[in-house]
Amino acid sequence: MYLNNNRYLLTGGVDPLVLCEKYGCPLYVYDSAIIERQYQRILDAFNVPKLKINYACKASSNLSLLKLFKQWGAGLDTVSIQEVHLGIKAGFALNDIIFTPNCVSIEEIQEAVQLGVRINIDSISALEQFGQLHPEVPICIRINPHIMAGGNRKTSVGHIDSKFGISIHQMPHVLRIVEATGIKVEGLHMHTGSGILDADVFILGADILLNIAKDFKYLDYIDFGSGFKVPYKEGDVETNIEELGEKISERFIEFCESYGRDLTLMFEPGKFLVSEAGYFFAKVNVIKQTTSTVFAGLDSGLNHLIRPMFYDAYHEITNISKPGDKPRFYTVVGYICETDTFGVNRRIAEIQEGDILCLHHAGAYCFSMASNYNSRLRPAEVLVHEGKDYLIRRRETMEDILRNQVEVELEAEVLVQV
Repeated sequence: MYLNNNRYLLTGGVDPLVLCEKYGCPLYVYDSAIIERQYQRILDAFNVPKLKINYACKASSNLSLLKLFKQWGAGLDTVSIQEVHLGIKAGFALNDIIFTPNCVSIEEIQEAVQLGVRINIDSISALEQFGQLHPEVPICIRINPHIMAGGNRKTSVGHIDSKFGISIHQMPHVLRIVEATGIKVEGLHMHTGSGILDADVFILGADILLNIAKDFKYLDYIDFGSGFKVPYKEGDVETNIEELGEKISERFIEFCESYGRDLTLMFEPGKFLVSEAGYFFAKVNVIKQTTSTVFAGLDSGLNHLIRPMFYDAYHEITNISKPGDKPRFYTVVGYICETDTFGVNRRIAEIQEGDILCLHHAGAYCFSMASNYNSRLRPAEVLVHEGKDYLIRRRETMEDILRNQVEVELEAEVLVQV
C-alpha cells in the first residue's frame, strides 16, 4: 500500500476506502502482486537443479489464493485432512500435496493415504503403525533437529521439548523400523520455527538434516521447512532470502554430488509469501479518553485478528481516512468482552469516530485464526488482482452462526431463591 495524492492505494491504483465502502468493514484484503513478488524471490534465491516450493496453506487457506499458487507452479503443505481436501478442491495434483500432521489419529493418516497425497510422519508410534499397515506407500519423515529458533516460543517447533518431529537421537530406532517394515523413505523434513532471522540457523539445521540423509538410500527430496522472518514495521529486519539461497544451494549441491544423484530441494513458506500482502480494515466505533490513555475502539477484535493478543505480535496501524493529519498517540482496542488490544500508544494520524484503520501484514495467520467468539460474525475477504477486486469470501450472517446448532425443547422447573 502506497500514498498517492494523500490517498492510500493498493497495486493497480485500487483505493481501499472504496473497497470498504463496497464490501463493508471489517474487511480482509489481499494484494496478489505482493504474493507473486515474494514467491518469485524464493524461486530466484535458490540455484539448484530441482526446487519445489510448497505453500503452507495454514497461513491463509482461501481457495482463490490456493488456485493462484497452483497456477504459479507451487505445491501445497497441509497439516490437516481438511486442508488436504481444500488442496484437492483447488486443483493441486495429488503428488504436489504433502500431508504433515501432528498428533493425529492413524485413521486420519490412512484417509490421506486413500486420497493419494504424500505422507510425512512425525512420531515413532505413527511410523511403526504406518510401516505395518502400508509398507508399500513411500513416506517422508519429519526430524526434530533440537534447534531453538524463531521469533516466539509458541512458534518455535524444532527444540528438544517440542511436540513436533522425531528426535535426531532416535534415528537408530527409525532405521530399525524402516528395515523391519521394508517401507521406502522418499523424503526427510524439518521445520524449526517461524520468524527466523539468522541464515546460519538454517545452515545449522541443513547440516544436521543432510548428515542424517546419508543413512537413507532412496530419497527423492529433502524439505527444509521455512520460518523466514518478514518485516512487521518500518526499519524491521527480515531474513536475507538471497544470502540464504546462496548458502543453502551451495551446501545442497555438494550433498547431492556425494549422494550420487540430484534430489529435490523443498521449502514450505507461508508467512513469507502472504503476510505482507494482507490488509485488515476496521472502522473506529468510539474514541474514549481516560485519565492517561486515548482509546480508539474498532468494530473488530481478537475474534478477527488474534495475533497481537496471542503472540504479542506487532502489526503496523494506519489511519487510511486521514493519512495527512497530525499524529497523536492512541491505544487501539477491539469490541470483544476481553482485553483485546491491537496496539499500545501508537503514533497514528488523528483519529475520529468513523475513520478506517488498517492493520498491516494481515495476510498470514489472521483470518485463518479468526473465530465466532462473542457470537460475532467473521468478515469478508477480497482479492485485488491485476487492478480488479474480487470477493473471495462472503461476510458471515446470523444464519451461519445458527446453521449447525440443534434446538431441543426441554422441560425445566422455574428455579426460585429459598
